[in-house]
Amino acid sequence: MVKGWLVELVCIEKLDSTHLFLCEQVRKGQIKENFALYALEQSAGVGSRDNAWESSLGNLHLSFCVKQEDLSKDLPLASMSIYFAFILKELLAKKGSKLWLKWPNDFYLEDKKIGGAISTKIGNFVIFGVGINLKFAPLHAGLLDINIDLKDFIEEYLKEIEKKISWKHIFSKYMLEFEQSKKYKVHYEGRYVPLAEALLYEDGSILLENKRVYSLR
Repeated sequence: MVKGWLVELVCIEKLDSTHLFLCEQVRKGQIKENFALYALEQSAGVGSRDNAWESSLGNLHLSFCVKQEDLSKDLPLASMSIYFAFILKELLAKKGSKLWLKWPNDFYLEDKKIGGAISTKIGNFVIFGVGINLKFAPLHAGLLDINIDLKDFIEEYLKEIEKKISWKHIFSKYMLEFEQSKKYKVHYEGRYVPLAEALLYEDGSILLENKRVYSLR
């Protein structure tokens, strides 16, 4: 149990998808307070563009739902994934990791993806899900470069969220890190588009080929 705005933190041995489970429970009205859930094993995680995210026992599979009024007042809805993912990235960096956040929601070590994040707005809840390779990585993916205790780290991360760090503060750091994303391409409207000329707006969206893009889903 974590005290504060989070009513309950639950660990489940195995689940298809922590994110989809929370979304379903919120839609049904089964969850009425801020709630977090992590699974020791996840069999059908959701990745970018609703693709499956392959994972295994020992990796990080965490989702939480929080009422919008319990978040920083300056946080734009379009920036939810960047906001929560960057706070997690910063916490891991303090522990010695060199991972970075590729726009808009992928965790990378150098040029290898090691995880990703997803956010959804349902009613007055924001649902955020994150997965990171700690013990197992699919082909061409990587593993986190430090060892962490799963339960302790999750509780520490949720306490960081509880601080209601301003979006302005997060964005001031992320806008510098965004330059690393410009070396890559993103899958957009059925093709891969380079980010080299992309412009980052203050709400976390980008200008890509003269179009305002908020996410790649």
